[in-house]
Amino acid sequence: MKTRLRALPPGLLTIGAVCFTVFAWASAFVAIRSAGAAYSPGALALGRLLAASLVLVALLFLRREGPPPPGARRGIVVSGLVWFAGYTVALNWGERLVDAGTAALLVNTGPILMALLAARLLGEALPPRLLAGMVVSFAGAVVVGLSMSAGHGSTPVLGVVLCLLAAVAYATGVVAQKPALSFGSPLQVTAYSCLVGALACLPFAGRLAAEVPKAPLSATLNMVYLGVVPTALAFTTWTYALARMPAAKLGSTTYAVPAVVVLLSWVLLAEVPAWLTLFGGLLCLAGVALSRYRPRERTDRLPADPDALSAPVVARVPDGAAGGAGHPRP
Repeated sequence: MKTRLRALPPGLLTIGAVCFTVFAWASAFVAIRSAGAAYSPGALALGRLLAASLVLVALLFLRREGPPPPGARRGIVVSGLVWFAGYTVALNWGERLVDAGTAALLVNTGPILMALLAARLLGEALPPRLLAGMVVSFAGAVVVGLSMSAGHGSTPVLGVVLCLLAAVAYATGVVAQKPALSFGSPLQVTAYSCLVGALACLPFAGRLAAEVPKAPLSATLNMVYLGVVPTALAFTTWTYALARMPAAKLGSTTYAVPAVVVLLSWVLLAEVPAWLTLFGGLLCLAGVALSRYRPRERTDRLPADPDALSAPVVARVPDGAAGGAGHPRP
């Protein structure tokens, strides 16, 4: 299996990691809404991170990867506290007060903050095509959020604030995690960030112990699913992709999440989306495609001088080399 994976082009593996992450994170919105009815925000966050930590520690053991190098530890601690712990608790709490569409809309301000932070702190470029794609995708996220929120009444201010805090934590955690990947492997950075987040959520252990016996089995299974798939596996594939592409460009791909949420709701919950929702989802995907589009450079350009078409090609030989002994240069 490892030999087959290594035989695949690195670019294809990166695209596969991004696609898996987007689908897994989209499914998390549905799972959080389900498990959040039985578990409080802090208890749900701790249960999710404990389940993820068990899987990640097992993967570290199987791959025989030790502790991360010293250079990665600062980014791991910041990412674990801000992203794994802070983001998870804030989003769990926010989704108890606002619907999933509004939450997805507010959290999708994260890639914009991420791009700005990456440009300021990491020195990453902000090409016009990336900015244009982010604007298109954000417009699509707005359309999806408004269409899915129609008919749900007024949105509590606290829920909006919590989802915006989750977006800030998400952007900050990614930017802090990026330099750590220069020292540690994606699995090391993900696993130890998750462990830091689980330790930070230990004050909710009492609530979790009290709520597990009362919660229905479906809610507990959703909590375990959140830990295994959207956290342990998807965060690992995210860090794999983050180590191979700029943070701003990778962050723009998460604008596809609202579109995937609409698709999953359609297939799994038989919730037929409105045309406005479908239009917003298409805008999200179009913006991602625009931000990742790379125009091909033309290699068949004609020379400026028409006479050059008939001019003989002369190979340059380095000074002092015997005729034909040197490598010809254009």
